[in-house]
Amino acid sequence: MFAFGKRIALFLAINLLILVTLSFTLNLLGVGAYFSARGIDYQALMLFCLVWGMGGAFISLSLSRIMAKWMMGVVVIPPDTTQPVLSGLVATVHNLARAAGLPKMPEVGYYPSPEVNAFATGPTKSRALVAVSAGLLERMDQAQLEGVLAHEISHVANGDMVTMTLVQGIINAFVMFLARVIAFFIANRGREDSKISPNYLVVFLLEIVLSFLGMIAVAAFSRWREYGADAGSARLAGREKMISALEELQRDVAYVDLTSKPSLASFKISGKPRFALFATHPPLEDRIARLKSMA
Repeated sequence: MFAFGKRIALFLAINLLILVTLSFTLNLLGVGAYFSARGIDYQALMLFCLVWGMGGAFISLSLSRIMAKWMMGVVVIPPDTTQPVLSGLVATVHNLARAAGLPKMPEVGYYPSPEVNAFATGPTKSRALVAVSAGLLERMDQAQLEGVLAHEISHVANGDMVTMTLVQGIINAFVMFLARVIAFFIANRGREDSKISPNYLVVFLLEIVLSFLGMIAVAAFSRWREYGADAGSARLAGREKMISALEELQRDVAYVDLTSKPSLASFKISGKPRFALFATHPPLEDRIARLKSMA
């Protein structure tokens, strides 16, 4: 109960930080009302949407390691740990990180969950976190574990956390912008000479609809980068190890993504099967087939 209360407190604190930071930024930029008696100030509206869309995404990215530790209960493993399993986990991650040319060794952690999964997060290649679930450590052998960890290290080396944040931020900004412009023209029945401010309930509903469309684009990009991380794992750890890891995930599909969090789900090695357009991960059989077809 206490842990749940801490998570709620962290969630509220982060949202308050985002609200205060972005409001202060808008004041510094001199962005005021974007609807007036003269109609829409498109420049002010676009700047407003960019600040909120991109700013919120990048603040969340900068706090991603902290959020992951709190939300998932990740325990960071000291590099000098004497526990054999955990020491081997840290050594494997660090060896792969060096092979991938990372400028600094990522933090390594585990989270107490029966799910069979792992994820990577962090704002930069020098401030990354790689975490595995207790379930994955129990169910996968060393070769499969190396394949999974190489996949996550590839995400870090490819800068996927930053690029996903950029994509999400741009989508957020366009959703906000289009929702307000469409709502304005609805309120004015498409007339340029009428300057009635939009109904914010209409804006809210439009944002929901447009967000679903935006999710399709974000999910498509997420699936594309999963193939890239699989290929990176094949280079770092060996193709057979990655194929074996994915085959094990197929057998354990019921235990995949039991602790799904929207901000972390797309950074795990696999996700729950869902409607194809909104899936953050390609089907496991497609990923395996693509790896097997590699020269």
